[in-house]
Amino acid sequence: MKRQLTSVLRLLVLTLALAGPPSAARAEDPFLWLEDIESPRALDWVARQNARTAAVLEGDRRYPVFLQEARAIFTAPDRIAWPDLRGGAVDNLWQDADQVQGVWRTTDANAYRAGRPQWTPLLDLDALSRAEGRNWIFKGATCLPPAATLCLVRLSDGGGDAVELREFDVARRAFVEGGFRLPASKQTVDWLDRDTLVAAREWTPGEVTASGYPFVLRTLDRQGETREVFRGQASDVSVAASVLRGEDGRSEGLVINRAVDFFRSEFSLWRDGRLIRLPLPLRATYQGSAQGRMIFIIKEDWKGYGRGSVVALRRDDPAGKPELVFAPGPRQAVQEVEVTAGLVAVNLLDEVKGAVEVFDMTRGRWTGERLALPRDATFQIVSASETDDVLMISAEGFLDPPSLWRVDAATGETGRIASLPPRFQPEGASVAQYWATSSDGTRIPYFVVSPKGARKDGSTPTLMYGYGGFEIAKPPIYLPEMGKLWLERGGAYVIANIRGGGEFGPAWHQSVMREKRQLAFDDFAAVARDLTARGLTSPRRLGIYGRSNGGVLTTVAMTQHPELWSAVVVESPLVDMLRYHKLSAGASWVGEYGNPDVPEDAAFIARYSGYQNLKPGVAYPEAYITTNTRDDRVHPGHARKYAARLEAMGVPYLYHEQTLGGHSNDSDPEMNARRWARHYVYLARRLMD
Repeated sequence: MKRQLTSVLRLLVLTLALAGPPSAARAEDPFLWLEDIESPRALDWVARQNARTAAVLEGDRRYPVFLQEARAIFTAPDRIAWPDLRGGAVDNLWQDADQVQGVWRTTDANAYRAGRPQWTPLLDLDALSRAEGRNWIFKGATCLPPAATLCLVRLSDGGGDAVELREFDVARRAFVEGGFRLPASKQTVDWLDRDTLVAAREWTPGEVTASGYPFVLRTLDRQGETREVFRGQASDVSVAASVLRGEDGRSEGLVINRAVDFFRSEFSLWRDGRLIRLPLPLRATYQGSAQGRMIFIIKEDWKGYGRGSVVALRRDDPAGKPELVFAPGPRQAVQEVEVTAGLVAVNLLDEVKGAVEVFDMTRGRWTGERLALPRDATFQIVSASETDDVLMISAEGFLDPPSLWRVDAATGETGRIASLPPRFQPEGASVAQYWATSSDGTRIPYFVVSPKGARKDGSTPTLMYGYGGFEIAKPPIYLPEMGKLWLERGGAYVIANIRGGGEFGPAWHQSVMREKRQLAFDDFAAVARDLTARGLTSPRRLGIYGRSNGGVLTTVAMTQHPELWSAVVVESPLVDMLRYHKLSAGASWVGEYGNPDVPEDAAFIARYSGYQNLKPGVAYPEAYITTNTRDDRVHPGHARKYAARLEAMGVPYLYHEQTLGGHSNDSDPEMNARRWARHYVYLARRLMD
């Protein structure tokens, strides 16, 4: 009786604390202690949660099989060695069962193209970690053109966004003794010349924005002398710079980006010690420099050009008339822009299907040509050469494994140089695109990958994925772990292209920002109902998965529509939307969600925030909540507190916290295999059993 009374009182206090006005919810949150990432109390709670979840998921008879299959996928020796073009060389980070953290290695570009690379190791991350007692995760390298033999290697201890930078000599295959070395920070650095860097970082303690990013830009020479170039404000998101280079690789100035919020930036040209404000709209992003022009994507209508267009400003006349490079059609969206030595490559979606076009300045205007690449594929520009016009492009689809294509952008010549072998049997599956109607009448596209001949009686176990934020599109991609562990066992997979993403350009994203966010959640629910109406699945067999911003989506879906699904995977999530701006990099996303410190914003956020809207007495599906202790982008406190509140309410759930890997959660192939084995065991238990 005493135990029951204690539970009732605990639940009553919890309900009162989180059901009141936003200010009260923040002040009386009983689980704030879980935001103290490394506190013994919090880590003890994590350890107990992990042990309980391991007993359930890793104790399932399917787990060893799923783990073996996932491990084979992530450590397969016949994976594509994805290229990073550097001068006349191709670099690659290779990870496998023996080299878990990986080897940064290099080969000749012609040998790579011919399919006969002779790899030379540059840096063994596993050996470096053992020698230094750290867990170094390779985050890439910035090399000095044109020779590109001196590089600044970015190393993250544990996989977070904060990186240490060390100068590395590729020719000697060693760190430069007495060379540049910058301690761990969320920083951006580039070469001005062989003896000078330009860096935005935390130069003095506390010299960062509320989002945790730098706002002071300085040059740094080999003697350790610094000179301030630009200073933003602590209220900004960040400051960063990109070096403009001439044909010989020498620095000819800087493009400085002062991000006043996540989506709005002031751009300036720094040249010969002078700072020139560029006449761009605030919603614009810098993409690179080609043919004496600076290339931007504009995210709002400007000077007669529609939002989503690619435009160019002359470097010698930045205040002059902008040039149009590419204007997307009403059902098109620019996904990425890469610049080679002299051309501009635009990767776009057309009705959520991919295409790549290359643009050149001829006879006073930009003209483009669509590359001859596979149809009905999704593309990614893997690497672009700074010394010629070569592009490396990947192509893939739901049932089509990634292939790698070398493109000579100057001639339009394309050639496939590598293909990933199938990781699951595609013959037994089919792909279809459907449209659902949301609460305001907007038609929402979604893709279904399902076993051929699946019955339309609602019996198909279905995993539905959504994101819906930050103008990030989710087109068809090859998911080998999904195909092997889920599709081959009779499950179906759905991608809901809800608003907030970038499937149809900036307008698709901007239509659900801030106070209009509920529409994105309505889109997701509309797709679920459409799936059920078509007989493709049913609430009993439907589960959802989302990570990061997708964690907002899945926790809101769970609290607003618990009747629509039987499984909810919440990974690396944002959940407590009334405190997100106080945690890790959260303050940088106020432009997306609104500012909880503003009463009007707090009011509309509080109406949907998953943490605050859990209610006692509701039959919620058992959720699987997972995060990463080393995630310095989305604070692990979100996931911890959500699980803790479910526990206090007596709602079934599972919780797992990986201790290494950072926000991406996939830097270690072995841990990644275990991650997906747990995911699919949970889904099989909930949707297939």
